[in-house]
Amino acid sequence: MRTRARRAPAILIVSLVLLLAVGFVLATQVSGFLGISAEPVAAAPETASVASARTATAPTVGRVRLAEDEAGPRVRHAAAAFRKAVDDSGAEADGTLTVATGTDLGEGAGPEAYRATSDGPDIHLEAADAAGAAAGLFQLADRVRTARPLLTPDEDGEVQQPDLPLRLVDKGAAGVPGTAADWRTGEEYSHNSGQFSDAILSDAPFVDTEALAEDAEQFRTYVDHQLARGYNGIVMPGFLEYVTFDRFGDGDEFYGDEIYPTAEDPHVARALAMREHFGSMWRYAHDAGMRVYLGTDMLALSTPLQRYLDEHDLDAEDPDLWNIYAAGLEELLAEMPYVDGLMIRIGEGGRIYQLPGWDYWSQIEVTTPTAVKAMLDAFTTVAERQDREIIFRTWSVGVGAVGDLHTNPASYEEVLGDVHSDALIVSTKHVAGDFYSFLPLNPTLEVGGHRRIVELQSRREFEGFGALPNDLAAAYSAALTHLVTTNPDIEGVWTWNQDGGPIHAGPRTLYLREGFWQLWDLNSYAASRLAWDTSADPGEITADWARETFSSDPDTVRAIGEAMALSREAVLDGLYIEPFAENQVRALGLEIPPQTWLFEWDIVTGDTAVLSSVYAISKDRLEEAAEGGRDAIETAESMRRIIAGTDPSTWRDPLLREELLAAIDYEINLFRVLDDYRAMTMYHAEWLDTGTSRARERWQSARAAFEKSRASHVSTYGDDQAHPAFQFTAADIGARRADRDPAMAWLARGLLVLSLAGLILVRPLRIAVTRPWRLGRALREVPPKRWERAAVLVLPLVVLVLGRATLTWFAAPAHLVVTLGAWLLFALTLRLLIGRRDPFALWAVVGGIALVRSVILMAALANRGPGRYWYLFWTEPGPRTFYITVAFAGFGLLFVATALALRSAYGFIRRAAVGRVLIAAGVPVVLGGAGVAMMGTERALTVWNDQMALIPWGLSRILGITVHLGIPTSLPWFAVGCGAAAALVGVALSVRLRR
Repeated sequence: MRTRARRAPAILIVSLVLLLAVGFVLATQVSGFLGISAEPVAAAPETASVASARTATAPTVGRVRLAEDEAGPRVRHAAAAFRKAVDDSGAEADGTLTVATGTDLGEGAGPEAYRATSDGPDIHLEAADAAGAAAGLFQLADRVRTARPLLTPDEDGEVQQPDLPLRLVDKGAAGVPGTAADWRTGEEYSHNSGQFSDAILSDAPFVDTEALAEDAEQFRTYVDHQLARGYNGIVMPGFLEYVTFDRFGDGDEFYGDEIYPTAEDPHVARALAMREHFGSMWRYAHDAGMRVYLGTDMLALSTPLQRYLDEHDLDAEDPDLWNIYAAGLEELLAEMPYVDGLMIRIGEGGRIYQLPGWDYWSQIEVTTPTAVKAMLDAFTTVAERQDREIIFRTWSVGVGAVGDLHTNPASYEEVLGDVHSDALIVSTKHVAGDFYSFLPLNPTLEVGGHRRIVELQSRREFEGFGALPNDLAAAYSAALTHLVTTNPDIEGVWTWNQDGGPIHAGPRTLYLREGFWQLWDLNSYAASRLAWDTSADPGEITADWARETFSSDPDTVRAIGEAMALSREAVLDGLYIEPFAENQVRALGLEIPPQTWLFEWDIVTGDTAVLSSVYAISKDRLEEAAEGGRDAIETAESMRRIIAGTDPSTWRDPLLREELLAAIDYEINLFRVLDDYRAMTMYHAEWLDTGTSRARERWQSARAAFEKSRASHVSTYGDDQAHPAFQFTAADIGARRADRDPAMAWLARGLLVLSLAGLILVRPLRIAVTRPWRLGRALREVPPKRWERAAVLVLPLVVLVLGRATLTWFAAPAHLVVTLGAWLLFALTLRLLIGRRDPFALWAVVGGIALVRSVILMAALANRGPGRYWYLFWTEPGPRTFYITVAFAGFGLLFVATALALRSAYGFIRRAAVGRVLIAAGVPVVLGGAGVAMMGTERALTVWNDQMALIPWGLSRILGITVHLGIPTSLPWFAVGCGAAAALVGVALSVRLRR
């Protein structure tokens, strides 16, 4: 007994040292996992300009003459566009535009090259074939619409051709449901726009031809508009829904019916119906002069296909898997000859993109260089054989070579460096990230030997979805000028007119169909103009857009140009916190967006992780970070004065003037509430950091201003689908918790004093913590008094409940259920395991360690509450490491002290005591893990985070917390396994051995 008594202190001391060491290692691992870093970066350049005022120029020709034997549908389509432009101009011109093909334009002339030569009032347009003739007609039609001279002296008689021969557009808004009932039903963050959903049926005949007829008319209008804009290709969603797999086999035998058994599976009949009815739309675009590409995520799946892949144990690195998809592509290209290729994305996917009731979806499975290479090898082989093209998008989000393929030249080289095919085109966003401002140009567009196209977004999803004036012409000009000069393999652009983000989370605006779409049509027009001529003046492009869209009056055009030249400054100051946005921030192995305080789109975030990090990175320029939104308001107000100063009678449609003024009014109102919010959050973070009374006063003042401007914003725009109010749910959650920080700090101080008093004054608790190996003897020698028995039971319970409630601002019952439930299960399990013995010693050791843990936590919370606790956790490695080290040691001390107390108070041998502790530790892990697993990992994390406001609220509304952070959904079951293993080991140790 004396030997055991001498060894027990050593066991406790050694255990504490080991626990502190393990805690330190854990703390360093946490810091490595968070990986928060910030490095200044140079944003992509853009310098706005305003074109000089000029008088509109009327066209000199009014007729088009085509050679009947050479005028195919493509040329006739372009000629009709020219005639319409002349008719819409109202000019009466006597000249004739004669179009001829079959002309040799000399060496270096591309497919769209043409030569236009003036002959008095007439113009002769010559080209090698229909592609060049149509391109020339569309270019001249654009001159008519924008009231420019049809030919300048430098162009007259000279060969003209585009700098970038491939100019693609997205799917647009044709077939997208657009009624008020379809829009803004709440937290709508699905990425499926519902395009053509009215025409797609779940059962035979699979296509509603009447609904599709209306959609097809919208599609033809869109194609005609984009051809007139100068585009020559379109990307439409689809792939698997057109495939029957009837060509899947080894050449001697075919296995398509193993995937889709023809007699009983509707996927074959559906694919045939889709080809017949939707194929006619793709054929129209192709015949009119558009290259048609279908776009898909990979892996694309249907229920039978996934079953087949699972049964044959095929994964994305297995060439046999890609043989199946290659057979599907072979079939599609053969059966739909008007489809020019396939565009593939691997970086996003999942049910968020699935059309409800539609048995086609995607999964993110192509996540390794080996898988990417296997996929591209299979697809490009088919494309080469059929003289088509594969467009591979480098967009990816994640960790590792494929995860940063989009922005890291080294990863680009690792993944694609040895992939070579003339049929392969690599498509990449023009900035190093998503379509945010403040990002540098994408460095991967300067490397590699592949054919490349540059992705541009007209309706900027993170900058109001096109509801705000936002002239990107200068940004596009600077990007394309630099990239084309740097990389001669860049041959095109892909402009998104409607695509990007959850369509129903933004304004009810549909390109060419609904709302003030003309506002972002400027960017689509600029992208096409610059792709044709990268040296074009951005200011002139904006003026031409204004002249075509709003007015031919020189003063009005000039005023619109001046306002739009200010638009970028307003957006940058109003939607970004510049001291933060000017840095490349990384955390959790991911690149953090420069606009992360709006996470994402319309969600104003309120989480501690983002707001603490924004402040920590910006605090050297705090005034700018907190008050920078005021500059945006002043700029927008200047824009409004400029537009309001124009004469309404000079506008073709005065309603468009009112639309533009309404958009600016919305912008001013929005920037005012965002300015108040950023001031409130930055000054609150300053108070958490410094504790000064000045910081607290500024925080409270901004808090009052935010409440007022938020109410104004929501009341003015809450029901306005064209100018929707932003989503403040997350912001309100964070603001309410911030309001409680001072009170929580005082409560933590009281609980800290109470905990220390209990550990010092209540003898059983003191002994249980300092000398648990003597607890039994001490209680026998001096039995506890009645008040001590009450204190041992009540004091730790009160402190434990109130302390954890303090950590959560009394606002996170889910956290309390988990933490308090774990303590309760641990204690009750041990109570059962000691049988009929007096449990007082057990309550003393568990209660004593609970107080020790509470002292550690309350000490951290006493200094400005849970807000500062989390601020330090996210931003300060030193305090974070110290706290985790000590807190882990306190956590581990529970098990060591309890085992020593079981031996001392109840006479268990060492192995039996350890065994019972392992059982008690395993039970809450098993039950808690099982509960989370049955609830669902994503749902459980969402409920917890919605109450704690630690990471962005929007994560679970978009792709999900588990997807964003790479958390395995099977993690709760892993916890169950670990807990069960611990409990089983405990049972084995607890069984009495008999000789």
